[in-house]
Amino acid sequence: MSISVYRTSEAWWAGTADAVARIDTAASTTAELLADRAAVERAATSAGTVAVTSLQLLAPITAPCRVIAQMTNFASHVEDTGGDPRKVPLTFFRKASGSITGPVDDIVKPAHVRLLDYEVEIGLVIGRDVPVGTTITADNLADYVCGLVVTNDVSARDVQLTKTQFYEAKSYPGFTPVGPALVLLDAGELGHFGELRLQLRVNGELRQNSTVNTDMIYRPAQALDGLARFQQLTAGDLVLTGTPVGTALSAPPKAVQKLVSLLPDDLKWKLFFAGQAKNPKYLRDGDVVEAGVATDDGKIDLGTQRNRVRHA
Repeated sequence: MSISVYRTSEAWWAGTADAVARIDTAASTTAELLADRAAVERAATSAGTVAVTSLQLLAPITAPCRVIAQMTNFASHVEDTGGDPRKVPLTFFRKASGSITGPVDDIVKPAHVRLLDYEVEIGLVIGRDVPVGTTITADNLADYVCGLVVTNDVSARDVQLTKTQFYEAKSYPGFTPVGPALVLLDAGELGHFGELRLQLRVNGELRQNSTVNTDMIYRPAQALDGLARFQQLTAGDLVLTGTPVGTALSAPPKAVQKLVSLLPDDLKWKLFFAGQAKNPKYLRDGDVVEAGVATDDGKIDLGTQRNRVRHA
């Protein structure tokens, strides 16, 4: 049975999506808490609970840790950016763990960023060390992935595109809202990963809405097996698994792309930013972003985060 784990400034909590008990633990990091699983399980079965809504929640993943993300891992997103899902390689990029923020904290747009975008994603939480060379399959996935979280891969598109790199564009403080809960799952529950639906709303308007089964290209076992060829992982690390169509950024028609590619870089970017400035989907001051992940039957529910955009 799944256990929902929450973090506040003074304690860790465990239980359901609605009611939790304080965990009797000295853990200060996610890795330390995962090593104290007995304490988590005792709290999850405790009768002395409080309502989750009464807590001021922080991100259930603590920094420092590794934050690694899969790139273009949903077919709908690949197609929307002009690619062919059948030809997409398994690729990763890093985010600074200093970008992690809580499920209700503000997303702060740096003053120099013009095009602020959103990407709802499922985060895999690593439960034990994964040495380089580890073989990960669907059969042993639960040995290494202890649970899942809702994440939002906030992106400064003007930085990302002009510098042709991801690290800076996705690593500003507050650019990775995580939570509300770290939902610990057993092997049987992880087997329902494909049934998860990702949804994101801005000011109540549904922008992203897709399921893993219909859209994800590289599933967790395949992705982590590929990652483990060169990257060590440790307990408490976070791996983001990609986002579906519906982000503010969308590729122009191929005919337009070919025409623009012939222009000098300075003119090309001037035209691009002029066009994107008119796009109402980019996040603006005061916007409220709600991102949630759950199965349609509600048997697995990672919760919903609600973050307000604030200009620095």
